[in-house]
Amino acid sequence: MRIAVIADIHGNLVAFDAALDYIQTLGVDQLVIAGDVVNGAPGSAECWQLVQSLNCPILLGNHERYVIDYGTERADPLWDTERFGPLHWTLDQLSDADRQEIAALPKTIQLPDFPNLLIVHASARNDIDTILGYTPTDELPGMFPDVSAKWIVRGHNHVCMSRFWEERVIITAGSIGLPLDGRTTAQFLVLDQVQDGWRVQHHAVPYDVDSAVTRFKESGYLDAAGPMARIYMREVATASYTLISFIQKYQSWEDRDEISLNDAVDRFLMMY
Repeated sequence: MRIAVIADIHGNLVAFDAALDYIQTLGVDQLVIAGDVVNGAPGSAECWQLVQSLNCPILLGNHERYVIDYGTERADPLWDTERFGPLHWTLDQLSDADRQEIAALPKTIQLPDFPNLLIVHASARNDIDTILGYTPTDELPGMFPDVSAKWIVRGHNHVCMSRFWEERVIITAGSIGLPLDGRTTAQFLVLDQVQDGWRVQHHAVPYDVDSAVTRFKESGYLDAAGPMARIYMREVATASYTLISFIQKYQSWEDRDEISLNDAVDRFLMMY
């Protein structure tokens, strides 16, 4: 059995197409999408439509949750601000039927024939937990309560990684659309079934990054989604840790003096 797990497409259709073309050459038996298909780059609607055509399991990621919770009592008031302009663009591109389909997505996937394998977006607890090499081991049981699977595959953190936890292995698949390791490639995971579990192979597929960046401008997204669209564009162009770094800087600047989001983006991009 060969399973490909892809995650964190984030509306980057050019990267997604390149990854799917490559996956077709690998003899994969099962494809699984581990969440965050939408929001980030301009092609959320196209990526969602393409995912729907693949007839494979799809997980609910935190960016799908933003889409379905927007405008409800579960929404964060911050989502109405300019800082979430990319989310507003994504919502405008998706139909009500799209949102209903997204709302029906599961939070975890366990394929019937493989009880030793659990696939999540971030953790079994929620869709925003971070697991890195330095995450304290004593935090992991709370993220995976009552989980017996020895192989746990996840997305969310956009960097390929394997983490050993007691008798378990936690594997982060990397990101198709917004990798954060400095390599502008579409990154995903292939699992090959072996006698004692799974053999793990990380893949990184080159794609036309210039074309992906051009879509930010030609689609109208760069103007319509506001200053944060420029942050996402830089993340696509450089595969660097841009979004979270900017938010941290912006919050520290706001604490010291009044600064608009647009001016903060200008300042950040000049610094980095």
